[in-house]
Amino acid sequence: MTDEVLAPEAPEQPTPSDTDGLPVVVDHVAVAKLYGEPLFALPTDLYIPPDALEVFLETFEGPLDLLLYLIRKQNFNILDIPLADVTRQYLDYVDQIRKRNLELAAEYLLMAAMLIEIKSRMLLPPRKTEEGQEPEDPRAELVRRLLEYEQMKLAAARLDQLPVLGRDFLRAQVYIEQALEPRFPDVHVVELREAWLDILKRAKLNQHHKITREELSVREHMSIVLRTLQGQRFVEFEDLFDLSRGPQVLVVTFIAMLELARERLLEITQAEAFAPIYVRLAYQPA
Repeated sequence: MTDEVLAPEAPEQPTPSDTDGLPVVVDHVAVAKLYGEPLFALPTDLYIPPDALEVFLETFEGPLDLLLYLIRKQNFNILDIPLADVTRQYLDYVDQIRKRNLELAAEYLLMAAMLIEIKSRMLLPPRKTEEGQEPEDPRAELVRRLLEYEQMKLAAARLDQLPVLGRDFLRAQVYIEQALEPRFPDVHVVELREAWLDILKRAKLNQHHKITREELSVREHMSIVLRTLQGQRFVEFEDLFDLSRGPQVLVVTFIAMLELARERLLEITQAEAFAPIYVRLAYQPA
């Protein structure tokens, strides 16, 4: 790195040996100073990496962030976006990042295609809907996404302004020196015996009762009802229930019958009021 660059005292005359276009030593004229020492010729092995000179553009978190920045910076009405100007500026930025990072530009190119597609739809004559209403503005969906993104961005900024442990303040810590060997009270054998008897007395008062539940399947009982009715002309309603298995099974069997009736697999008939109820398989023509 050069600390100071001095203008040559006299113009140098190019010679045939100067094939690289670099200045050569002419009458011991220094072309520069390096750490205070005169430099009479530029080094031939000087390498300047491609990323030595970069133009840092404003960074954005994504395509919506860039689009919102272009709109707010120029005080455009977000409900009436001039797509031609915004798209042109957006593409200029995308061209810059494509030269530096093609993978990063892919996401921005997708938004650029969306902007061009919306602008194309705006140039076409609008088509009325079947109800005769005016069609929705092609920019409506983009405006909705921009407004939602702006709300979330402002909310995130407000959250970031809140004090954060480790960034804005530190937790106060105080070290209190205590005795290395804590002193415990002395316990006699009689006290241990009384404590043990008290534990046994309380253990007798605690009793555990384990309750388990039976897994019942409505589909399984639907199959049981169908098998019971198979080959039977009529079966009385009460004969389909197994009273010995408890009320839970009775409820599930009744639900299974209702489900079969809803699916038109059963027919439930009664000749008159208060007469016996009969159940049979529904007739299904071949």
